[in-house]
Amino acid sequence: MRSGAAWLACATPQEVDGFLDGLGDNALLALPWIFEFWALPHQLPPEGAWKSWVIMGGRGAGKTRAGAEWVRAQVEGAGPTDPGQARRVALVGETFDQVRDVMVFGDSGILACSPPDRRPEWEAGRRRLIWPNGATAQAFSAHEPEALRGPQFDAAWVDELAKWKKAEETWDMLQFALRLGDHPQQVITTTPRNVGVLKAILKNPSTVVAHAPTEANRAYLAASFLEEVQARYAGTRLGRQELEGVLLEDVEGALWTTAALEAARVDRAPDLDRVVVALDPAVSGHAGSDECGIVVVGAVTRGPAQDWRAFVLEDASVRGRPTDWARAAIAVMEKYGAERLVAEVNQGGDLVESVIRQIDPLVPFRALRAGRGKGLRAEPVAALYEQGRVKHLRSARLGALEDQMCRMTVQGYAGRGSPDRVDALVWALHELIIEPAAHWRRPQVRRL
Repeated sequence: MRSGAAWLACATPQEVDGFLDGLGDNALLALPWIFEFWALPHQLPPEGAWKSWVIMGGRGAGKTRAGAEWVRAQVEGAGPTDPGQARRVALVGETFDQVRDVMVFGDSGILACSPPDRRPEWEAGRRRLIWPNGATAQAFSAHEPEALRGPQFDAAWVDELAKWKKAEETWDMLQFALRLGDHPQQVITTTPRNVGVLKAILKNPSTVVAHAPTEANRAYLAASFLEEVQARYAGTRLGRQELEGVLLEDVEGALWTTAALEAARVDRAPDLDRVVVALDPAVSGHAGSDECGIVVVGAVTRGPAQDWRAFVLEDASVRGRPTDWARAAIAVMEKYGAERLVAEVNQGGDLVESVIRQIDPLVPFRALRAGRGKGLRAEPVAALYEQGRVKHLRSARLGALEDQMCRMTVQGYAGRGSPDRVDALVWALHELIIEPAAHWRRPQVRRL
């Protein structure tokens, strides 16, 4: 469904003129304030008897505007002095300053969104807005959850819940206060983070959710901002959270965390001594089969083994027939000048090498067999990351690989399907760092 603004953007000049000429003077004056005409789909409230509407979006996705307009829709009536659906609203942000500066006075805040004849007055001493029809909105800080003990409301707007220090306590106090009217509702506008209170809200049957990436609101964002954040974060795990508005959960006991992977990110790799492509093949190749993990890793192996460093250059994983992943693996070898292709053959046996050699009979190939479980095999690789010896190229778009990494535990994989990308990564780092380092450290026996 397109908004009216989207239709205008696509319409011919003649269609735009016809539309505007068909509006009366009052309608033309009111048009800038009719949010339903300008709103993006994720900014409009869903239908149904929901209790909580969570808008999870990337930075600049229009969450604040959606929250401010929802408050307007709750408190305003047909005329400036007519009562609306709600009379008492709670505005809850991380601090009072953020409520005032973002939710009330911000560029997309309540005052900026309100037409002159319906604009509320800000009573600084009482930290509240009051509308011409008598409706009020009280500001609260999440640093003081006890302040919500006593007041009562029929609507609430909660902003950036996922970054509150006392999120759970404040949320609980707000729920007890939201007790007026026939069906009190609340909207939560937040960039997602892996916090318990947000995950609990999302699991509640009375919650509805809207998602929006930063890109959805590009018409109202500086082009240089989009270019910068996309160049820096697109394709990364943090980018999926901050730009795409996706809630990413780190599994308890995972060998890697989002924070650790962000700390491992670099802009470019140095001159590399070795590059390998690792393959975790999906032998069946039918429509429902797992992906074939294909990961490219390079290493600097000059000096003592403890100084060796590895750089993850690309995740080239594909889904398809055996000949598809064989071609993809060989193509990425040529792209990076890799010295060897290594592949796990526990499932496919000789078939894996046979398929690869159908594409390139002379490819340098090494077959690997797993003797331990995936989690145990990944543990020494995770130790390399903890030592700061493995880096992820920022431009490599490794988000899907990193998602799997944050679900891998010593006991095994806690995600859906098979961790094909992680398996390929693990094989590559065993080939480049772990096995050669073990050989390098092995004491040499002097023969007399």
